Amino acid sequence: MELSEHIKTANVEDVTLRRPFHPALRGTLCVTSHHLLFSDGKDEASWQLLILLKNIDAIEKSVEILFGYPRAVGSSGTITIKCKDLLVLQLEIPGMEECLNIASSIEALSSLESVTEMYPFFYRPSHLTLSGPWGLSSMEQYYKQTERLWDRWRISTVNSDYSVCLSYPSAVIVPREVDDDMLIRSARFRQGGRFPVLSYCHHRNGMVIMRSSQPLTGANKKSCKEDELLLRAVIDGSKLGYIIDLRSAQQAQQARMTGGGFESKSCYSDWKRFHRHHERDGHSVLVHGSEGTDNTLLVSSLAQLILDPASRTVTGFLCLLEREWIQAGHPFQQRCAHSAYSHARLKQECPSFLLLLDCVWQVWRQFPLALEFSEALLLRLAQEVYASNYGTFLCNSEQERCAAGVKENTHCLFQSLLRPDIEEQYLNPLYEPTDLVIWPSVHPQSLQLWTGLFLRWTEYAQNMEEAREEVWSIVKEHREQAGPDRTNNMLSTHCDTLTPFENLMDELTIL
Repeated sequence: MELSEHIKTANVEDVTLRRPFHPALRGTLCVTSHHLLFSDGKDEASWQLLILLKNIDAIEKSVEILFGYPRAVGSSGTITIKCKDLLVLQLEIPGMEECLNIASSIEALSSLESVTEMYPFFYRPSHLTLSGPWGLSSMEQYYKQTERLWDRWRISTVNSDYSVCLSYPSAVIVPREVDDDMLIRSARFRQGGRFPVLSYCHHRNGMVIMRSSQPLTGANKKSCKEDELLLRAVIDGSKLGYIIDLRSAQQAQQARMTGGGFESKSCYSDWKRFHRHHERDGHSVLVHGSEGTDNTLLVSSLAQLILDPASRTVTGFLCLLEREWIQAGHPFQQRCAHSAYSHARLKQECPSFLLLLDCVWQVWRQFPLALEFSEALLLRLAQEVYASNYGTFLCNSEQERCAAGVKENTHCLFQSLLRPDIEEQYLNPLYEPTDLVIWPSVHPQSLQLWTGLFLRWTEYAQNMEEAREEVWSIVKEHREQAGPDRTNNMLSTHCDTLTPFENLMDELTIL
């Protein structure tokens, strides 16, 4: 079925648009295969609103019928559009039939299931090309750039055809002394085939973070010698490693009744297992929950942001997301099918990636100088993960993206964000690089509502955006006058002009 066949009414005149903090506008509404377009005039200078239909989470419709006749003159309808980025719009449409047709078209086109029918496969901006490498870095490139891995670790392509693990990439980093046959046997012992692979190697002490899914010990307490040897190779003479099980002890015990479970002390004597434990004492760690595609990725990513200064730059952070979420097999299509307003509640849906971004925002708020990127980048990612022009967040795994031809037929969001003319929009003007570990406070009183996201369509958010622009203007002015050595002098020079500067920064980073 062609996409155009879903469009029952393409254009309607004299539509009234109502949106937060703006006066009502009257104009023309147009439905295309992937967008909803509203224009308040017919000339080139007219104001336009363009909404990607994939961004629409739910619509509510009501019709008014005068004189008791369905097709009576003066009948009209109202469509309330609730978007995945929390924007709510109202459209007053003359004519009941037109209103119902528009609503039906939006419902059909906003819930396309075929990946190749989605807008990223049709998005062709003039400043981007489909030729060249897709993405920022491959696992092989990451390995080559990380010299401290070369002695004890290797790249394995045991999953090159995705037969060992459907959700893993084609290449993974594993202990050098573990051969591919051992990896295959370990994969059979782990849920979904997600055997332990390297996530991060500390740049100073060489200790690592591994991640996997739960072992399939079951009620009979099954074991796997190859899986035990794999983890023993990770320790390589060290006295101890930690297994961080992100479930509670009760949940881990209950998992045994359905075939899952956890690592036994007798089989993994070199590893000490904790449930939801917070450790800082310089040992290698294996992180897993049950499937290893949600909280496991969240924890491994946050750990790297805290430990690794390179992950706090714009490029480093996007590479981290690509490696730990895109390539590592987070099921974006299942998890982000709907947002807060949807009436459907599918079992596979879960805002895991949004939770990561919220956690990163909490770190950014507590350490406003430590991250090169600003809140604006996190907000952009929060929007793109639910509805995007780019193919980065399509599908549930690298295997599915290959099958759908995502890399050949769509553009990469992360590459676009790093274009010089775009990247500056997402820079933190107060960034001061540091090699120190940044441990955020997790006490309840230290955590705040992410107002930039959850209150983004309120008057408060508009005021905060004006404050951010004021900070940027001051920073740019100082850069032009004083060059690169700017931050400390800037804070003192402009302290009085911002009434005072510290109060403004309190609003930006604490409220």
